[in-house]
Amino acid sequence: MWQVFGQESIITLLNHSISKQSIAHAYLLVGPRHVGKTTLARNLSQALNCTGHEPPCGQCSVCQRIIEDKHADVISTSFAPGQKAGIDDIRYLQLMASRPPYEGKYKVFIIDEAEHLSTEAANSLLKIMEEPPPRIVWLLLTSEESLLLPTVISRCQKLILKPLPVQTIEDILTVSYSVEPGKARLLARLSSGCIGWAITALKNPSLLENRQQEISKISLLLTSTVEERFAYAQDLSMQFQRQKSASEILANWLAWWHDLLLTRSGQPTLVANLDYQKTLAEQASSLDIGEISKYLTVLSLAQDYLMKNVNPRLVFESLMLDMPGKEFAHV
Repeated sequence: MWQVFGQESIITLLNHSISKQSIAHAYLLVGPRHVGKTTLARNLSQALNCTGHEPPCGQCSVCQRIIEDKHADVISTSFAPGQKAGIDDIRYLQLMASRPPYEGKYKVFIIDEAEHLSTEAANSLLKIMEEPPPRIVWLLLTSEESLLLPTVISRCQKLILKPLPVQTIEDILTVSYSVEPGKARLLARLSSGCIGWAITALKNPSLLENRQQEISKISLLLTSTVEERFAYAQDLSMQFQRQKSASEILANWLAWWHDLLLTRSGQPTLVANLDYQKTLAEQASSLDIGEISKYLTVLSLAQDYLMKNVNPRLVFESLMLDMPGKEFAHV
């Protein structure tokens, strides 16, 4: 049973390919973080090797071994944000791909965060993708397709996973996970359409606790001194250098400023941070729509700069200087 929510067209396509034995040798799974790419990759690995009647059954020993990461023919690799994967990382996978499946029908290689492949590593991977051995399937997962080599993209069948509607996520949480309506509504809004984030936050309360701490800091920045802003910029750059994803660091920023825009535009009921509506209303009243829109653009550019390995401290300090709000004084 496929465990991916809201990606019916992709599942239909894959089921058809499996039934017709027309599986591509490489797939590129594209979509934002937590949208379901890893779950889909695991499910496809199960479906290709499942011994049940309706793959992926999720119940046979093969499906169980894959989900427990114990299957010899399903090899997962992930690269840390902020670091480029070198050619040595790929050579091991090439060696494994040169050998036939050991215990299953297909050998499946899952490369998460594929955008972190160096040019040298990507070219090395490209060689084996151009002349694929039989019964070998590559699954490349990325949230930043633009950072991949066009030649690598061209060798893959692209599967685009789209964020789900907020109401869909809310319904999934209430029906499938028995979450009370108020919390389900908040998690659905904060998820940005990525069901994986909502489920993770449900299972790990510290995620929401950390988010509250970050929001508390963000909400104070408009009235902070320049020294306080720059101290926060230094803290953020240190977080980023400890391999925390740029998208994770700035996700709350973008959500907050988008909520300010909605509030200032007279749409407060649409905000993601439902538990901070009073604070949003107070701050939005001191800003105009032009200021908020301009700063949202600045935040988006900052994400791009961080993904391209621009010095994080310079990026975050620039964000502090560009932030609108009341004049802040040196202390």
